[in-house]
Formats: sequence, C-alpha cells, structure tokens
Amino acid sequence: MTEERHLTCINCPLGCQLTVSLENGQVAAVSGNTCPRGDDYGRKEVTHPTRIVCSSVRVMDGDMNMVSVKTASDIPKEKIFDICRAMRDVLVTAPVHIGDVIIPDVCGTGVNLVATREIARC
Repeated sequence: MTEERHLTCINCPLGCQLTVSLENGQVAAVSGNTCPRGDDYGRKEVTHPTRIVCSSVRVMDGDMNMVSVKTASDIPKEKIFDICRAMRDVLVTAPVHIGDVIIPDVCGTGVNLVATREIARC
C-alpha cells in the first residue's frame, strides 16, 4: 500500500515542502527538499519523530528565580509531556552555569536536561 505524507522541513530557514512516500510503512522516497538535510528530516519525521524540549525550572537563592533549560539533544516526541511533568517540581540552588545538568537521563531518554543560562547566587 502506497501512502504520501506532506511536511514542512524545519532544519533550515528555507522551509521546503516535503512529500514523503511510504510503501508498506517504509519510506520509499522523499521529494521537495533542496538539501540532504531535508531528506533526513522527512525520513525521520514519519518513522521516529523527535524534538528538543525547551522550558525553565525554579531557582533558589539566585539573582533570578527561574533558569532556562533544554534537552541536550532531541528526544522521542512521545516523551515531551513526561519531561514537562518531570520538570514541574525541580528546584535548583544557585549558582547555575550554562551546561549544568539539571536532570540526568531525563525520563529514561538517555538525554540530559541542561541549563542554558547563568544564574548568580544572591
């Protein structure tokens, strides 16, 4: 059985309109991309979509009461809400440095949640 999925590539500012052709659930072809990254994105998006999660967590004794965080790499899309729930009760103590691991192996993804901002101690 042949199926087509239409996507907008998000790997660069061009936003190519991709058509991913599937045969029996397997990617047969990707078209519409102007670079190889679009081909990679289309294949991955229809078989195993992933995302980077960005948010913030609370900080105690800092010059700011929140610090921005993100996953160090992409995680399976179906884990996004689990990760958001895991961050809900996190409280870190200042100082916080860019790259500090806030939650190691967040939700069993093998990916660390890291700080993306410096927070000084008050």
